[in-house]
Amino acid sequence: MMGSEDDGSGKVLAIASHVFSGYVGNNITTFVLQLLGLETAGLNSVQFSNHSGYGQLKGFRTTAQQIVDLFEGMKMLGLLEGFDMMLTGYVPGEGELEAVGKIVKEVKETKRSCFWLLDPVMGDQGKLYVSEGVVPVYKSLVPHADLIVPNQFEAEMLSGIKVDSIETLSRAIDFLHTTYKIPHVVITSVTFTNGAQKMKCAGSSMTSTGVARKFVVDVPIIDGFYSGTGDLFAALTLARLRQFSDVAGLLEEKSWAPPDEVETLDLPLAKAIEIVLGSMHMVLEKTRETRDRILEKEKEEKDEAKKHVTYTRASELRLVQCQKEILAPEIEYKAVVLV
Repeated sequence: MMGSEDDGSGKVLAIASHVFSGYVGNNITTFVLQLLGLETAGLNSVQFSNHSGYGQLKGFRTTAQQIVDLFEGMKMLGLLEGFDMMLTGYVPGEGELEAVGKIVKEVKETKRSCFWLLDPVMGDQGKLYVSEGVVPVYKSLVPHADLIVPNQFEAEMLSGIKVDSIETLSRAIDFLHTTYKIPHVVITSVTFTNGAQKMKCAGSSMTSTGVARKFVVDVPIIDGFYSGTGDLFAALTLARLRQFSDVAGLLEEKSWAPPDEVETLDLPLAKAIEIVLGSMHMVLEKTRETRDRILEKEKEEKDEAKKHVTYTRASELRLVQCQKEILAPEIEYKAVVLV
């Protein structure tokens, strides 16, 4: 365990989605961060019966005013200064995202050492799943974040660069650093061809003079569609980056920025991502094994709608069953320098 609030590990304000059944958004974030020893307060941007992968759901979005009201309630109890970290994920509308942005800015003004991991959840595989008005709001918020973790499509939306080669991947990271002055960048789930057997995860922590220190990690692709993987990645990354930044004595530094002389592969971010990807792989492996066992028993089902629900339910991340894999993954992928 990496500690609790009582031993100085601090507290996370997590703003993301929530579902009654299954694992996405704050269902993942709260579990993972608390398992790794970080106290977490969750403010839910939506309250749905299940995630959208099922093709049907009930529930409601939290309005911008409700988000503000919930935050004001925390302030009334004097909780604002207790947050050392923030993690924000899925927020479906521009008004709600603007409200989240105001909250984040207020927290950072109150406690300047507070670290913000921004997951700019907009879409995937060429498709937006938020309103179009969310995109410019994210672009206005990125300069206030300490770390962003877009997937390939989201990195393209933020940079305007089509990421279709190792060269354009490197260029997109440079653009995000220089344009938004964002200290840390990780681009996830990068593939260049259909049917690829591996995907890339690339990251960088820039120096005080704005020079990128870029690395990339190759990981095998596990077949299937698993909702919540981006949320799992973001939560693990925040916890592990804090762990390695703490070891390096950087928690009081702005944005946990490592000294300029730290080499790329010695960066806390690079070390964190190596472990994060190990946990991710092991969780997905166990999820796939469980999914396949369930589907083998249900293979006689003929109704297509029921088959889809069965498949999606069987593909829910097995987080409770993977506590060991989250805490101490046996697999660790190695980063290499990206030029």
